[in-house]
Amino acid sequence: MPTGSTPLFSSCAVESPRNRHLVSVSERLELTLLHQVPSMVGTRHRLLGGGGVLLLGMVVLATFAAVAHGAAVMSIDLGSEWMKVGVVSPGVPMEIALNKESKRKTPTTIAFRNGDRVFGEDAQTLGVRFPANSYGYLIDLLGKTIDNPMVDLYRKRFPYYDIVEDPVRKTVVFRAGEEQFTIEELIAQLLQVAKGYAEESTGQIITECVLIVPGFFGQAERTALLSAARLANLKVLQLINDYTAVALNYGIFRRKEINETAQYFLFYDMGAYKTSAAVVSYQLVKDKNTRETHPVVQVLGVGFDRTLGGLEMQVRLRDFLGKEFNKMGKTKTDVFGNPRAMAKLFKEAGRLKNVLSANTEHYAQIEGLLDEQDFRLAVTREQFELLCKDLYERVTAPLDKALAASGLTLDVINQVVLFGGNTRVPKVQDILRAHIGQELAKNLNADEAACMGAVYRAADLATGFKVKKFITKDAVLFPIQVVFDREGDSGSMRQVRRTLFGAMNSYPQKKVITFNKHTDDFQFTVQYAELESVLGSEANTLGSQDLARVELSEVAKKLKAGVTENVESKGIKAHFVLDDSGIFSLAHVELVLERTVTKEEEDGDESTFQKIGNTISKLFSGDSTEKPTEKATPEAEEKPEEVAAEKDSSAKDSEEQADKKSTKDKEGGESKDSKAENGTSSPGEEKKLEEGAEAKNDTVKPKIVTVKEPIPSKVKLTYVSPLEGDLFEASAKWLGDLDKVDQAKKRRETALNALESFVIDAQVKLDEEEYASCGTAEEIETIRTRCGEISEWLYEDGSDADAETYERKLEELRTVANEVYARHWEHRERPDALHALKQMINGSEAFLNDAKNLTKDVNPEKDVFTPVEIETLEKAIRGTIEWRDAEVEEQNKLARNAPVRLTVKDITDRMAMLDREVKYLVNKLKLWRPKVKPTPPPKPEKTVGGEETEKEENEKEGEAKEEEQEAKPDEVLEQTPEKDEEASESTGEEIDPTTTQTSKAEDGEEHTEL
Repeated sequence: MPTGSTPLFSSCAVESPRNRHLVSVSERLELTLLHQVPSMVGTRHRLLGGGGVLLLGMVVLATFAAVAHGAAVMSIDLGSEWMKVGVVSPGVPMEIALNKESKRKTPTTIAFRNGDRVFGEDAQTLGVRFPANSYGYLIDLLGKTIDNPMVDLYRKRFPYYDIVEDPVRKTVVFRAGEEQFTIEELIAQLLQVAKGYAEESTGQIITECVLIVPGFFGQAERTALLSAARLANLKVLQLINDYTAVALNYGIFRRKEINETAQYFLFYDMGAYKTSAAVVSYQLVKDKNTRETHPVVQVLGVGFDRTLGGLEMQVRLRDFLGKEFNKMGKTKTDVFGNPRAMAKLFKEAGRLKNVLSANTEHYAQIEGLLDEQDFRLAVTREQFELLCKDLYERVTAPLDKALAASGLTLDVINQVVLFGGNTRVPKVQDILRAHIGQELAKNLNADEAACMGAVYRAADLATGFKVKKFITKDAVLFPIQVVFDREGDSGSMRQVRRTLFGAMNSYPQKKVITFNKHTDDFQFTVQYAELESVLGSEANTLGSQDLARVELSEVAKKLKAGVTENVESKGIKAHFVLDDSGIFSLAHVELVLERTVTKEEEDGDESTFQKIGNTISKLFSGDSTEKPTEKATPEAEEKPEEVAAEKDSSAKDSEEQADKKSTKDKEGGESKDSKAENGTSSPGEEKKLEEGAEAKNDTVKPKIVTVKEPIPSKVKLTYVSPLEGDLFEASAKWLGDLDKVDQAKKRRETALNALESFVIDAQVKLDEEEYASCGTAEEIETIRTRCGEISEWLYEDGSDADAETYERKLEELRTVANEVYARHWEHRERPDALHALKQMINGSEAFLNDAKNLTKDVNPEKDVFTPVEIETLEKAIRGTIEWRDAEVEEQNKLARNAPVRLTVKDITDRMAMLDREVKYLVNKLKLWRPKVKPTPPPKPEKTVGGEETEKEENEKEGEAKEEEQEAKPDEVLEQTPEKDEEASESTGEEIDPTTTQTSKAEDGEEHTEL
């Protein structure tokens, strides 16, 4: 920062002292005035430099002000055990939001007790004493019916919960006394907590987010999570799979290493509840429409084990410790029958598991485990590994499944990258290292990688940001098929299955299936396909295999009305969508008709103006060959129930052209060109048809017009129904009531703490002479009395008072004490204010002495200031000095507890007045330009022939101009004032206050580029 810039900032602030007089003067006036210049040498240069810095500062402030109201977004990694929140806001790069304990991750636990609701570590602490009132490891219960095997496993692991069935939706409900909580309600409250952490971190209201989910989540789990997000008043931009988010995070920080050659990586994750592995590829791909090249990360293969994780290890260790305690025989009571003792053992097992990851031996110890008996036991890592021997045998299975699904082998995998907390277990790393025959990559933050990748995706999807494009292509884990009945040749009905989205097909994408043989209303079913090959014996963990039943109506009516002469039915087309969240839906159903238009009909329909227009266009184009306005695409004979991938016009789908060939190979004969469906042809095909027409000069083929009629459809979901309708409204109302109770409780605690703090602070300050001397004896006694009364009231009748009572008493006490506090503040800040005034006066006097040398009498060549201006500034300085001396003398005669005569505000007002006078002269100096003297004429030169040269002619013109100037002696020729150089430089300077830049998008919206 250039010298002299600090005073400029302070001068701007001093102009409005009314808004600043309650701030510490020692801080406020530390930056004094722009005119504190010891000498006038180089004054103009310094002032211009300072002005440039001032302009730069104003631009920076304006930049921050422009983005201050931008909408921040967040990502939530809602794991089974821990929750991480990533945020990005305008002007601030991606970061992890801290919780109220200033930690980067929060336990996903919620507890209720006596009308109070707590989260995180507080809920875990409460759960040790009241296990049935604390709920954790909830994420895998989403979208599950009561008879799901995963619910049975949860009951086995945590036997002290009272789990009942929802009478309407058949889902899981926790019952605690008279209260009942659905899974969506509990998850929604955790999301609200995450939202609160993000808003506190960014200081902005947040409504948009990206949620991280396990890749094996089906339709029921994903829609249930979306319902929970709606309850939390969050708009979900996308549900992103955990391995996809990690791969995106890995790629955005290695963008320079990605090229046109595909690079393959395997990401291995072992979390608290599950284990997964994913093979992905990184490659630069050129968009055929925009011609831009972007990096693409595509998921090629996935394998998982949804019951292998740290939780199962912890449960086994808990049971081992319980059995060892029973063997000690310290009490006759079985430890497994006591919920509180089991909760203590579970907590100690988690601690012991983490310690044994770094140590070979450690002691498990619990005070008062059961019947006031302590427990202490030495556990070795070898014992722990023996307990989990069968689990370790399953460690490599997800990795092998991912490789098999991708069709790749380990020799083409660049690296195996670990993430997830339980990949830190040494035994797991040893098994993986021995299996792949190479070192494992540990260059990712195992806990936060997914969260950071998801928040980058959130910034990409949000409207207020502009990020470097990084395309993600996820893969379908569970194939989806359409099942319907069709009449065979013999007249009997047979069931037909057609795959819509095959295993490992990339998404988001759209598909269309054509029904050719149906002439009446019919229905079809959408369901999972080939689950046995994906899940094996665990296929029932996904719940219902049927997803939806679709009923179509008015089919016969539409066909009868549409199919006439020259009109042919091309079948009923059902359009399906698998969006970027992995949610399947039916977009619409339509009847496609093709009408053949002959040349005569086309000419008959053509108006006179159209004929004239066509003739004129042919004349100017020079094309006399008649061509139809629309080309008909020869359509192959359609097979019944043939599935066609619908080409999407969006940018995302256009970027997916790179994998079109692989997708087509996977789908085989099920795919169909969508161009035939729309009755249009590609540019290449049009060119061939045109060339053929010109070469043969045959008769033009008839024009084919495609007509689409919507078919009414009714979709009924057959898996676990989402929380909606009256049930959703009831849950939202209950959560709203809980929020009101929490807000009232928080307000009461804040008011009580403020009142107690003020009372204690006042009692301490009045014992100090510095404060006691600023009040009269009556004032001091009144404050002491009021503090004593309120203190007694707080510990007796006021312990149960409401927030309004606390706030009212605090205001009354402040009214009594503020007069004394105000006098103390004036006496404390006055010396600093007077010191700043003295510095200002000294600087003003120095500036005045130099300014006197810039008058016409002293320096005719630099007559910047007039005598009146110099005299005005001199009077202002002299008047300020006289006022200061008189007021200080009068103030010194008063006692400290007397009303203040010389206030800090009076001093800042005087400083502002003096500052204005000096700034006026400074600005005039900045705008002043010296007078331009006329250029003397050059001496005449003659040629050999005696003729005048061009120089002589110019000399004569110069003499003529000089004569004109002598005729007007009062006219002064000056230079045109130029734009301030430093100001223009500052305006053009690129400002980068953080690692995030702001720019204007083409559509005019504000964007933040990361």
